Amino acid sequence: MLSNLSSVPHHDGSEAYVSTLAPVLGDVVSVVLRVPRSSGVQRALLRTCIDGEQALIETHVDRETPHDVWLRAEFTVENRVVNYRWLLDGVPNAYQWLNGEGLHQHDVTDAADFRITTHPAPPNWARDAVLYQIFPDRFAKSMDRAAPDWAIAQEWSDAVIGDGPETPFQYYGGDLDGIISHLDHIASTGANTLYLTPVFPGRSNHRYDASTFDHVDPLLGGDEALVRLCDAVHARGMRIMGDLTTNHSGDGHEWFRRAVSDAGSPEASYFTFTHHPHDYVSWFGHSSLPKFDHSSPALREALYEGPGSTVARWLGPHGLDGWRIDVANMTGRLGPVDLNHEVATAINATMANAHPESLLLAEHSHDASADLLGDGWHGVMDYAGFSRPLWQWLRPPAPIELQPGPFTPIPTLDGHAMVAAMRAFDAAVPWRSRAHALTLIGSHDVARVATFLERDTDLVTVAFGMLAAMPGIPMLWAGDEIGLEGVNGEDGRRPFPWQDPSQWDTARLAQTRALFGARAGSAALRRGGLRWLAVGADVVTFVREAPDESVLVHAARSPHEPVLLSPGIADGILHGLAGTADVKTDADGALRLPAHGPGFSMWRLP
Repeated sequence: MLSNLSSVPHHDGSEAYVSTLAPVLGDVVSVVLRVPRSSGVQRALLRTCIDGEQALIETHVDRETPHDVWLRAEFTVENRVVNYRWLLDGVPNAYQWLNGEGLHQHDVTDAADFRITTHPAPPNWARDAVLYQIFPDRFAKSMDRAAPDWAIAQEWSDAVIGDGPETPFQYYGGDLDGIISHLDHIASTGANTLYLTPVFPGRSNHRYDASTFDHVDPLLGGDEALVRLCDAVHARGMRIMGDLTTNHSGDGHEWFRRAVSDAGSPEASYFTFTHHPHDYVSWFGHSSLPKFDHSSPALREALYEGPGSTVARWLGPHGLDGWRIDVANMTGRLGPVDLNHEVATAINATMANAHPESLLLAEHSHDASADLLGDGWHGVMDYAGFSRPLWQWLRPPAPIELQPGPFTPIPTLDGHAMVAAMRAFDAAVPWRSRAHALTLIGSHDVARVATFLERDTDLVTVAFGMLAAMPGIPMLWAGDEIGLEGVNGEDGRRPFPWQDPSQWDTARLAQTRALFGARAGSAALRRGGLRWLAVGADVVTFVREAPDESVLVHAARSPHEPVLLSPGIADGILHGLAGTADVKTDADGALRLPAHGPGFSMWRLP
């Protein structure tokens, strides 16, 4: 059944509905509620909660159109984070609440309230960012280097193992200068920010087992190569982010080697030894990845507190513009000890001082709402609120097996379930954190999207379209734009086939360029809010709204019943941004959207 939401009152935390996204304590903030005349709502109050006590605030008419009334209310921001929701009358329900999850005809908790945060805002450039993730060993190389002693040397055209104990040791020899030679390609996809997985030396191709944070791996070209890459990126007006493990190091790390050799050394406090020197806490029990103890002041100073720390020293005009923090959800957490918030806020403060325009993103694969009030991570990898719901909607039906372990399966669900999940996760955090969430349809840790969707090119286009159209900071995983495949994360880390165009899906590349070109040219797609208009099992329709522009988005996983949108959604001719689907206007002014699928289309509204 198709749910038409175009007559439901709407609010979100974007600029179209909130007077400022970066208030300071004491500011008066105005918020507006769009009330369709067809909703039956005649009156609304704004419910705030300041200093732990609720208040209901009167609203007044801000403006009117033939189809909508906009109600406005103001409140003073007296707490660091202020939550609010709307109390509405209506027909037939004269008592209903509107929060981030939608309308409710019963009292609700504050958990899904809208939120205003006064913590310093992320850098302005991040609102327009499109990331391009690179796994350095597999992207491109500028020269041949002798393989290290831990490695299994490979030719660029050799197949990856994809599974088993040898996967971390296949060495292809990609380096940072190789990336420089392909910046034209990266920019052509619409990406404007590089994200590199770790560049510090380790004893693996992934380098998440760092042996030092003091220099770049010579296999990648060393410190000078990183400077060359950063300068080349910045010369194009682009930015670049690094990847740092604050949860653990490698067992070959110079800090850990000193800790093992001397129980009285300062470095011994960096780790948790249950019985020195051989028994210690490690990530998921992998002895090669000893876990940091963030209760150590010396560790904090070395890793992320102050101008001499690892976090600070690699940022700057000739360095990085931000960090993605690996295993951020586990950092500082062990049994009864939870220092995660302190770690996040300390990294944020150090970055703000070292490079005020730097961006802080965190790896997180489930509910991160408790960590996203605005003073720590600017955003997290939105596996939970974007990737998984989208995968569940687009995934071809297949048996699901429930197995113990850290990962939940991906069932096939309908559009109602997808949107419900997205709204639930979105509602749990301030809009600003949602707008800076890293959205993705693939990464170096999961199956390639082309393989996951069984090489159904139309479904893959829908996935790319949703990535380009939804709020957040989209991330392209290098190779997805040419249709690379991989049944899992390891298999997906195949070398980029620069010398073999026969492996390129050129249609996919053209589609990617078109979609992200449309995003680059649209303030609504980059910075707008999100209003769901229609949801069915096989189709979703929504509008992205900025103060001066709106874009209508229509995505279908299969043929479906026609979507009819109420008069007033668009008064005039729609201008196509992506897709070729026709839009018809009924005699009463309602929009009739195409019923075929899979398909994806976007139109700029007049």
